[in-house]
Amino acid sequence: QVQLVESGGGLVQAGGSLRLTCAASRRIGGDNEMGWYRQAPGKQRELVATLTSSGQTNYADAVKGRFTLSRDIAKNTAYLQMNSLKPEDTAVYYCHAFGAVIVGGRKYHFWGQGTQVTVSS
Repeated sequence: QVQLVESGGGLVQAGGSLRLTCAASRRIGGDNEMGWYRQAPGKQRELVATLTSSGQTNYADAVKGRFTLSRDIAKNTAYLQMNSLKPEDTAVYYCHAFGAVIVGGRKYHFWGQGTQVTVSS
């Protein structure tokens, strides 16, 4: 089992920036991906950005050019740099990982508890 802990959320004015951090309790092995989802009130949880162990990135259209996802594999940590924030970015942001605790083992989805990001007008 992998625990994911998010930090860095908060309140920011439109046009501002925040950096989210996701720390995993242990290494995620095998082919895997790590990234962020978000859920706004009354809406479904949606993908924000993911980064695979092979280096492939995927960003939601709404955040392309504004958000940047990176990983430090050695530290079992993912970062989401969010620039030019908009009120519609307001949501609970969840760290997510998909992979195996043991290389070659079964893959599971792991979720953090979420961190609130609020962008004021």
